Amino acid sequence: MKFTKMHGCGNDYVYVNCFEEKVDDPAALSIQVSDRHFGIGSDGLILIGPSDKADFMMDIYNADGSRAEMCGNGIRCAAKYFYDHGLTDKTSVSAETLSGIKYLELTVENGKVSKVRVNMGEPVLAPAQIPVAAEGETVVNSPIVADGKEYRMTCVCMGNPHAVVFVDDVKNLKLEQIGPKFENHPMFPKRINTEFAELIDSTHLRMRVWERGSGETLACGTGTCATVVAAILNGLTQRNVTVHLLGGDLEIFWNPDDNCVYMTGPATTVFDGEY
Repeated sequence: MKFTKMHGCGNDYVYVNCFEEKVDDPAALSIQVSDRHFGIGSDGLILIGPSDKADFMMDIYNADGSRAEMCGNGIRCAAKYFYDHGLTDKTSVSAETLSGIKYLELTVENGKVSKVRVNMGEPVLAPAQIPVAAEGETVVNSPIVADGKEYRMTCVCMGNPHAVVFVDDVKNLKLEQIGPKFENHPMFPKRINTEFAELIDSTHLRMRVWERGSGETLACGTGTCATVVAAILNGLTQRNVTVHLLGGDLEIFWNPDDNCVYMTGPATTVFDGEY
């Protein structure tokens, strides 16, 4: 099986071109290739294939074999793969995902895609649709007890579920201890991705993420979008925000005109190989 290793701000995936390759058991394959000691090493597996609804289809599997609805960093790299490998010559493309069709604008330099702007769609705030076991129309600055401590969380769905917690010092947070407590908390029937964010100023945030099924990753596109939405809902930032992640920076804009969140960031090819 031929593959390409790619990353968006350090959030790395193994990409397989299913226009040419056939994958019979993607969940098992994702577990194998994601292993950083015995496999290729990644946060998961992404399959790129044909779609009758969009320019291409993107199917995402986490490192533990579970299926993900959407991945912001992953979709930027998928669009780069689609263009760089000659599957399209368009710089405006659409991708079918489990959370709907996403629209992407590609920046091309020297014949290769360098960065991608993604319309991530409208944030979903209704608890039942995120899902989170909570009453009311939204979950904004609401209490949750995890690992014996009370936190305040804001929950947002950006195609997949997120709980955003604002902290004073994200760098020294013991994420490997706290993250699993949130991910498997009984309030979240489908588990949860958890973002811990530190406010720098009204246009800058610093963030770390514990991803459902993968643990801490260097970046999370949907999580970054959710974090900015949460910051705006809590009156902390403006609508244009640069978020500093362990793997790099993402630019997020929550457009008041169409209520959609737009994410702009890099997409990088690491290497091609055969597994």
